[in-house]
Amino acid sequence: MNIFITGGTTGIGYALTKYYLEQGHKVGICARDTNKFYSQFPTIPANLFFYEVDVVNKERLHEAFINFCEHTTGKLDLVIANAGIGLQKKSKLPDLSIAREMINVNILGVINTLDSALQMMCIQNSSSEEKYSGHIVVIASVAGFVGLPRTGVYSATKAFTLKLWESYAIDLKQYGLTFTAIAPGFIDTPLTQSNNHPMPFLMPAEKAAKLIVRAIEKKKELYIFPFRMKIIILILYYLPRSIYKMIMRFYFNVLKRDYFQN
Repeated sequence: MNIFITGGTTGIGYALTKYYLEQGHKVGICARDTNKFYSQFPTIPANLFFYEVDVVNKERLHEAFINFCEHTTGKLDLVIANAGIGLQKKSKLPDLSIAREMINVNILGVINTLDSALQMMCIQNSSSEEKYSGHIVVIASVAGFVGLPRTGVYSATKAFTLKLWESYAIDLKQYGLTFTAIAPGFIDTPLTQSNNHPMPFLMPAEKAAKLIVRAIEKKKELYIFPFRMKIIILILYYLPRSIYKMIMRFYFNVLKRDYFQN
């Protein structure tokens, strides 16, 4: 397959890149930090293509997609919108210092990735109706199901991606496209290693990547994991909102009142 992964030099994206390379697929990745790429891949595999691109830059990102397809068969089989950022530290008071950057990367970056993927996956034919071929995946989070305390903007951006993918899974399936939304819990990545709070059911990125690959192969429209986190988050999701907020206020403001830093 020909696979393009955004944010492919760290965390889940890096683990997925390594897995697909080992399986012999051609993989294109993009990231903002060239130094990180060379530190992760001191010897560059022949089937790996790297692009120093910020997903917020729509034009540069699309150029990367075009270049990757030119160096492969011209056919794009799988796109994984993985690039994203979160809060380095959670605090009692909302930290809006990087809110706009988070919205740009986690929302606009996903839209830009989707835009390029759709253009590359469009099959030219004689009929007036467009046809597509391919699989588009977004790495969201369980945080997108509820308004998690201390992570308001992050939860909102992940909720956006989950709802967007749910809509397009309905709208575009008839045209030949497959959409999958991945909602992991806590994964051991550089993004979570700076968290200043407990992370239940923390999972290594390599194990998470294998589970994600399996979900992609099965063409699941939504995959939530680990299983115990899935049960907890779905219970919280289906609770009446007043009860959910009461539980969260008690947990964070009473039981954990001294844990988070101001």
